[in-house]
Amino acid sequence: MRTTRDSARARLLGFQVVSNDQVAEGAWCMVFRSEVAALLAPGEFVEISVPCDASQVLRVPLSFSRADAAAGTVRIEYSVVGDGTRRLSLMRPGDASTLVGPCGHGWRLPGGEGRSLLVAGGIGLPPVLAAAEMLAAAGRPFDAVVGAQRGSKLVGVDVDLLRAAGSADPECCVVVCTDDGSLGRAGFTTDAMADLLAERTYETVFTCGPTVMMAGVARLAEGAGVGCQASLERMMGCGFGACSCCNVAMRDGTSRSCCMDGPVFDAGEVAW
Repeated sequence: MRTTRDSARARLLGFQVVSNDQVAEGAWCMVFRSEVAALLAPGEFVEISVPCDASQVLRVPLSFSRADAAAGTVRIEYSVVGDGTRRLSLMRPGDASTLVGPCGHGWRLPGGEGRSLLVAGGIGLPPVLAAAEMLAAAGRPFDAVVGAQRGSKLVGVDVDLLRAAGSADPECCVVVCTDDGSLGRAGFTTDAMADLLAERTYETVFTCGPTVMMAGVARLAEGAGVGCQASLERMMGCGFGACSCCNVAMRDGTSRSCCMDGPVFDAGEVAW
C-alpha cells in the first residue's frame, strides 16, 4: 500500500511566467521560472495561485511535462475548462504569482529492464511525456499511444518530444490516434493498445487521460498480466487531503486522497 507523502516537501514558492501560448484547440502551454523546478519528480504536480480575482481562494492543480533544474523552469500544459484556467491563459511573460509544490506521488520506475507502454489521452499527455523522459534517462525502452478527439486538439509539440525521448531505441513505436481519423490512426487509444499488447511484451503500462479511457487501459493491462500505473485527474480543492474533494474509490472498499496518495496509483487497486 502507498504511504501518504511527507507534506513537508510541499512549500509555498513564487514563480514568474516565461511564456504562455496556445498550442492546440483549447490547450495552452506555460513555461515558468521557479525554485520548484529543482524539486519536482515526474508525475508530481503543483498547485498554482492564479491572480486577478481575490475571490478565487482555491489554487489550480496542474501536472507538468518537463522540469529543468539547471534552467530553473517548468513546462505545463492545460485546458481552459473554467474561470481559473481562463485567467491562467491570460498571464503574460513577466507576470508572477505563487504555487505550492512539489505535490503528490509521481511515477515509479519499473523494477526490471523490460519495455513499457505509455498511453495518453487529451491533456493527459504532459505527465506521460514526463514518464517517457524518466524512462529514457534510465535507459528503459518504451512504446507510446497518444489519442485525442481530433487532430486540432492534439498538442503536436508534446508528440514530437515523446518521439525524441524514444529516439535512442530504433524499435520505439509512437502511435497517434484520433476519434474522427483526422490525424494518425482512426479509433481509440485502447484499440491501438490492444494491438501492441498482441505484438509485443511489456513490463509496465503508464497512463493518463479521461477516466473512461484509463479504465479501459487498466482492464487491458490486467488481462495481459501487465502492471499498470495511472495518473488520475480529480478536482483537488486544497491539495493537502483536508477537503476530501478528490477521494478515489479503491477495490478494497476504502478511499484514498488523489492529492496526497496519488495522483499516480496502481491501476489494479482502483475501483474504476
